[in-house]
Amino acid sequence: MAKTPTQQGKVAAHAAQANTDVEAGKAKVGSAKTGTGKTGSTKVGLSKAGKRQKPRAFQGARNWFNARVGRPTAMYYWIIGTTVALTLIGRMTVLSASTAETISQGKDPYSLFVKESGFAVAGLALMFVLSCVPAWLWKRFAPFLFLLAIALLGLIFTPLGVDINGNLNWLELGPVQFQPSEAAKLALALWMGAVLTAKGSLVRNTWHVVLPVGVGGAAVLALILGGKDLGTAVIVGMMILSGLMFAGVRKWLLALALVGAGLVAAVFSMISSNRTDRFASWLGDCSQDGACDQYLNGVYALASGGWFGVGLGQSRQKWNWIPEAHNDFIFAIIGEEFGLLGTLVIVGLYGVLAFAIFRVVNTRNDPFSRITCGMILTWIIGQAVVNIAVVVGLLPVIGVPLPLISYGGTALIMVLAALGVVLSFSRTDPALTDAAGTDAALTDPEGTLKRT
Repeated sequence: MAKTPTQQGKVAAHAAQANTDVEAGKAKVGSAKTGTGKTGSTKVGLSKAGKRQKPRAFQGARNWFNARVGRPTAMYYWIIGTTVALTLIGRMTVLSASTAETISQGKDPYSLFVKESGFAVAGLALMFVLSCVPAWLWKRFAPFLFLLAIALLGLIFTPLGVDINGNLNWLELGPVQFQPSEAAKLALALWMGAVLTAKGSLVRNTWHVVLPVGVGGAAVLALILGGKDLGTAVIVGMMILSGLMFAGVRKWLLALALVGAGLVAAVFSMISSNRTDRFASWLGDCSQDGACDQYLNGVYALASGGWFGVGLGQSRQKWNWIPEAHNDFIFAIIGEEFGLLGTLVIVGLYGVLAFAIFRVVNTRNDPFSRITCGMILTWIIGQAVVNIAVVVGLLPVIGVPLPLISYGGTALIMVLAALGVVLSFSRTDPALTDAAGTDAALTDPEGTLKRT
């Protein structure tokens, strides 16, 4: 006859201890065998299959860090992977596309590549730093960032503004030259997210959308259009519409805003002879000298690439046949050197990035993160779609770079900063991450720990 135990066995004792720790929010790792150490212990434990687990490198530091900023989710790593891949491909293609132009000008062929690589390193470091910022901090500082963006946009109309290729969209502050409109995109996404979240159900009321979101968005668009940068204004307009959509405003208001944006774009296109010529060349009117050169040579580059391309660095169209080959039309160089398969890889990477950001939008419960991440998604993926559509001839040339790939320090750094903001939302809430760095949703299925 089996004896009745007079005390708990080791397994039962450790199980009871684990339950107590979960209720206190201090669950311990691997308590099935040796998990009787102090809080945050990294001793070796047993997995569900009964096999002994090995501690990962720097597990104590990882646990401490995750307990404060949140545990990365699967989408966190998908976003980082695709971002780094696109950034590296972009720097490689910039090197290939820019050397021809710099050599023809008698300059160092590696100057643009070295400069852009520095921007990429700084942007990736900034992305990691911003990914550790909690959501409540973004919401608190969103109004100040928006006012700063408005002020910087206003400075381009002072002697500090710099006109490049007919667009007054650069600002020169001492040795630093940058585009304030790129910073305004991120500031606008954060500000609209904060304001529309504060409005709550009032977004169904038209006047609560017009004031202040409509006025603030119109101010940003007016300042950008005042600098004659229609391409950036189109992307910002798309962001505003997507922010209103993710906030849940009435559909008729979205339709009205879309019609208004289309009319503004048409008016600004007609009052500029340069934009009128671009639109005419897109429709097939090549009567003026050079009107169709950029588009046609871009098509020639894509066509000559075939299935597998002519090889890295072997592009012929980059030798001053395509203006801005390392910037707006870099996708044509990718198609020529890497062929159709290379362009499909780029499109696929953007697709994975879009899916990962959209998953972050869908899995977050608060409207602030949904609206902000939704606007950033529209910014990056929408701009990529517009750029590729221009290169293949589906849209007239409007001059927007390919995110993470085209040359441009300000654009690259700000896109990486925006992705850092998305990464900060893709972490598990620190309140749901225990002292051991594990997800409390797994160790606390009864919901003892609540979200903050």
